[in-house]
Amino acid sequence: MEQLKKGSKKLLNAWAFYDWANSVYTLTITSSIFPIFYSALFLSEIKTISAFGFEFKSTALITFVTAFTFLVVAFMSPILSGIADYIGNKKNFLKFFCYVGSAGCIGLYWFDLEHIHLSLLFYFMGLIGYWGSLVFYNSYLPDIAFPEQQDSISAKGFSMGYLGSVLLLILNLLMVMFPQWFGFDISISESIRNTGSELEINEALKVAKDTASIEAMKISFITVGVWWALFSQYSFYHLPKGASSGHKVTKAIVFNGLKELRQVWKQLKSDLRLKRYLYAFFVFSMAVQTIMLVAAYFGEEEIAWGSASDKTMGLIGSILIIQLVAVLGAFLTSRASSKYGNIKTLVAINFIWMALCFYAYFMETPSQFYIAASIVGLVMGGIQSLARSTYSKFLPETEDTTSYFSFYDVAEKIGIVIGMGIFATIDQITGSMRNAILFLFIFFLAGIIMLFRVPKLSKID
Repeated sequence: MEQLKKGSKKLLNAWAFYDWANSVYTLTITSSIFPIFYSALFLSEIKTISAFGFEFKSTALITFVTAFTFLVVAFMSPILSGIADYIGNKKNFLKFFCYVGSAGCIGLYWFDLEHIHLSLLFYFMGLIGYWGSLVFYNSYLPDIAFPEQQDSISAKGFSMGYLGSVLLLILNLLMVMFPQWFGFDISISESIRNTGSELEINEALKVAKDTASIEAMKISFITVGVWWALFSQYSFYHLPKGASSGHKVTKAIVFNGLKELRQVWKQLKSDLRLKRYLYAFFVFSMAVQTIMLVAAYFGEEEIAWGSASDKTMGLIGSILIIQLVAVLGAFLTSRASSKYGNIKTLVAINFIWMALCFYAYFMETPSQFYIAASIVGLVMGGIQSLARSTYSKFLPETEDTTSYFSFYDVAEKIGIVIGMGIFATIDQITGSMRNAILFLFIFFLAGIIMLFRVPKLSKID
């Protein structure tokens, strides 16, 4: 196969297409259907569960498990990226994590409270597969795109991810809301149909449809795993493997990635702009990622939806709003960064996120949640794509992009561990996610202050 040239349209599109493949995980598993499914496993009056020898609030348990997963990714990714650099096969590692994540999504079909530890293992696999693959995916950006292309192709990747994931979510939404259209059984027994009262018949029909909808949710997890693995093949086919060194993995190089991180840290000490930007990124990303990971659980627990079906429609509807508006948000952010500079644009977006924390504390109705979802959509993709491309632009001239992006990803993951840990602890102690989300405004404020301290050396500042 002929290797595509750096900056070529086909190579850029192949890289961005991996967002199309893997973003279905964040939308269906992280943001919409899995949180609804997880909540449905608990009785309305019982929201606690025993796991790992402790009694947890249901939302706190899933948040703690998420934080633990990111801790594993933070420790593991520099080791694996170091091995990938040494033997020159980052694409194989990208494939490995893709398939682990895909298998984890499929395994969620068997998620239940009676086998909570095995169930959480499947959840762990999906999460570690997604974020583990991003370590290697993000490190490709300076390899496949020139600096002047990186803002636009980074934004395009997020936009493709939003569009692709929405398509699958619409299919899954139809399965959940109208299971009978897809062959799921919603029939009731003949005895109830023939002898039951109208109230009993309607209740039996409701139970049958709810049961079918739960089964449809479980099938949707399988569709995510298949979609992710299938559509990744286009990216895998065109992305360069990397120069093969012919070296074999030995004990001496297993921790080579950690050594590389130390070297990157030493180099950062002499690069004031990049170091200060990373400090700011660490702080505001901590809050952004935490909100994105807990948003659906917050909406499920804290918003007065009315009936269960209204809740399902409302949550998934709000997620669709976020995804559709995020396409516009990523585009507008790219345009704003070109006109005003990356740092100024990031500062403005952080102000919006900080205001959202206060707004979320007081919102109670579905309409208020929809308004928040619209604003989140505008700033969600924008801050992610711009943060990634800004870091790429600030990098010194080097061929060792994987080590620098490994450092970036480790900073992001450790930030998520801290953010999720704080959020889960406040939720567990106070019994309210509102208190936890209000606390996050501190991180956005600190991020803004740190962004102002990044030296201005060019237009992108």
